[in-house]
Amino acid sequence: MTNASASPQKLFEAVTLGPLTLPHRLVMAPLTRNRATPEGVPTPLMATYYAQRATAALIIAEASTPNAVGQTYPNITAIHSPAHIAGWRRVTEAVRAEGGRMFLQIQHGGRAGHPDTSGLTPVAPSPIALPETIHTSAGRVPSVVPREMTAEDITSTVADFAAAARNAIEAGFEGVEVHSANGHLLHQFLGRGTNRRTDAYGGSVEHRIRFVVEVTEAVAAAIGPERVGLRISPWSTVNGMEEGDTEEIYPALLGALAGSGLAYLHVGYADPEDPVLQRIRKDWPGTLMANPVLPKDRIPDDGGLAHGERLLAAGADVIALGRPFLANPDLIRRMRTGAPVNQVRDAYMMYVGGETGYTDYPTLDAVG
Repeated sequence: MTNASASPQKLFEAVTLGPLTLPHRLVMAPLTRNRATPEGVPTPLMATYYAQRATAALIIAEASTPNAVGQTYPNITAIHSPAHIAGWRRVTEAVRAEGGRMFLQIQHGGRAGHPDTSGLTPVAPSPIALPETIHTSAGRVPSVVPREMTAEDITSTVADFAAAARNAIEAGFEGVEVHSANGHLLHQFLGRGTNRRTDAYGGSVEHRIRFVVEVTEAVAAAIGPERVGLRISPWSTVNGMEEGDTEEIYPALLGALAGSGLAYLHVGYADPEDPVLQRIRKDWPGTLMANPVLPKDRIPDDGGLAHGERLLAAGADVIALGRPFLANPDLIRRMRTGAPVNQVRDAYMMYVGGETGYTDYPTLDAVG
């Protein structure tokens, strides 16, 4: 692993990912934008938004919950009812009509939820509250202590993930991404700071990875491993995460899943110089997707092209970008031509709903 960059042309080369041949290597990362109905049904505005960005090699749609208790914030999407399936089908049809392809990220919030939003007490590996306030329809409020999951809860949640994956295929997605990152439920099982269990799902690293392995294997059995990706975020402290033994967690997790035939492994906040990422590339036999760390205050002038090139040189196969695609529906055209990129206008527009900061970002054709 070095700071050297791959050839810019490599980003625009075709690549195989599970059952798909992608036209290039730039994927749209999942971005929660809170534009669904209060019941979690995708709206027509969401179909417009995703269709605008169909030139991404693959769109990984925003996190959708596999059950009611897994809901995190207001107006996020879900995938556990016929209405959710129908709403998402309108989205996938709109994207397919523009030549695009979609996976759906499946996410359970765990302790990152609130009764004011879901109507239910959140569940988690252990009864340890999120150490910060949480967004609800009434604004930010104190987090609540989650209910510790029972063995029955664990079994039913694994089944809910598998059912959600089948629903996603029925809704027209090419596959799903299991979300085990960013301090949500699966990630909470991995970390020592959030998992204080003393049963077969807590304690040693081998026990703490068990839930993630069971969920991933159940989803793979439900729809085929070639249609399943897994997202992880080593070192991440989002949502109060404290892994504690990162260097041991991920080799053990990947060792348990390396022979499963998954479509890809998606590493969030990927740094080409990180020894953990280097070990992941060495240990993971399949396609590696990497989401680079971009400056928080602005999108790079090249849209993240150089960051992607460095990750390709470090062994990644596919690059996932979030904010650059949010602000630039025609990001691929801008990258190919070196055209200037739009900047994200307001980081809090994920909560306001409507077209502003969502479907109203101009394309090159619109500006000139």
